[in-house]
Amino acid sequence: MSAADQRRACAKLKHVLVERPRRSNGPDQQVAGTGASRRTALRPHNDPGNTVDLNWSDSEERFRSEVRAWLAANVPTEPLPSGDSREGFAAHIEWEKKLFAAGYAAVSWPEEYGGRGSSLWEWLIFEEEYYRANAPNRVTQNGIFLLAPTLFEYGTDEQKRRILKPMAAAEVTWAQGWSEPNSGSDLASLQSRAVRVDGGWRLSGQKTWCTRGSFCDMVFGLFRSDPDAQRHSGLTYFMVPLDAEGVTVRAVERLDGDEGFAEVFFEDVFVPDTDIIGEVNNGWKVAMATASSERGLSLRSPGRFMATATRLIDLYRRSGCSDARIRDEVIRAWMDAQAYNITTLQTVTRMLDGQTITAESSLTKIFWSDMDVRTHKTALDILALSGELDEEAPAADSGGAWLKGYQFALAGPIYAGTNEIQRNVVATRVLGLPRK
Repeated sequence: MSAADQRRACAKLKHVLVERPRRSNGPDQQVAGTGASRRTALRPHNDPGNTVDLNWSDSEERFRSEVRAWLAANVPTEPLPSGDSREGFAAHIEWEKKLFAAGYAAVSWPEEYGGRGSSLWEWLIFEEEYYRANAPNRVTQNGIFLLAPTLFEYGTDEQKRRILKPMAAAEVTWAQGWSEPNSGSDLASLQSRAVRVDGGWRLSGQKTWCTRGSFCDMVFGLFRSDPDAQRHSGLTYFMVPLDAEGVTVRAVERLDGDEGFAEVFFEDVFVPDTDIIGEVNNGWKVAMATASSERGLSLRSPGRFMATATRLIDLYRRSGCSDARIRDEVIRAWMDAQAYNITTLQTVTRMLDGQTITAESSLTKIFWSDMDVRTHKTALDILALSGELDEEAPAADSGGAWLKGYQFALAGPIYAGTNEIQRNVVATRVLGLPRK
């Protein structure tokens, strides 16, 4: 990064820190789907500078200390096997159950659904401390971070009572069933069918790239319930047991040898009406709520990237690297992670004000997925040839975590809708540019 680029970046950060609103000790308010009181934050301050106060309250700092102490005492001293392997998935489920027993599986959920009624700010603190402690990846993420926000918004009370607590407790795990062989980022072109029968529906078709579908209990996804409707219409959002009659699950091996991905085949599978989320033929609207969680706040909290940037700095210092280009990339990784964190604080503030985050989540997804690739690529540049050692090589730095992380990061610009498609969304729906 040139000196001019650094000055421009600092100017942008100054804009964020000086001109954006300030956290205040304003009144409490309720947030739909969380059941806990939230203090309004990042609100305009009446002083002449209109500055931003990014300090946490005393109670939030106590919560941080509590979380940090628990993680220090409970995070496994040796990394668990990959959660995308059968052995590793089972080990991760045991960890998830331990989180649930301690009240940390879904901290911002209401207690009746297995949470602890914490604020969204405390959830961000938990995420930051979780990744700082290098705790195991969350194999319950498809349920807790993607399906659950959708259920809070569109699910019935019966569905929330039936589904959320077993999800938080890792008693029932969830796979995501979006993509099909000829429908990836162009999700509206999907062809899997749902036919109305007495008491429910019969599903037929194929879903692919179902994350951890090889090991999960349930899958959620869209099916075409009205073949005569236009592309984005006539879709319905279903939840399906993966052990139901007519369901076949086939593992898909990945570049790194794991088998977490799966193809799922549906042959005349019965699903009752009670396992539909939202209205029949209005599944696209419901799915976009899930997609917003996947691309935005829920799936990729800033704590993940701040912890990675911190480990990158540590790697750079240990390496003795003197390459100025690599030094600048390390600096950029840290700045990007901090910028993403600040933007997330603004996003949470808007959510607490009752605003819905829709197409802007595409912009967020582009940023964090590109950042993740760059950060891991910089680590491999520092490691040079030793960066090619996998976890089985005794000399591999951090047990080969940087190479594994890079391989996973490469998928970021593809899953949750390719970045090419997301740039089109940003252009048309955020910036208002014409399609042609």
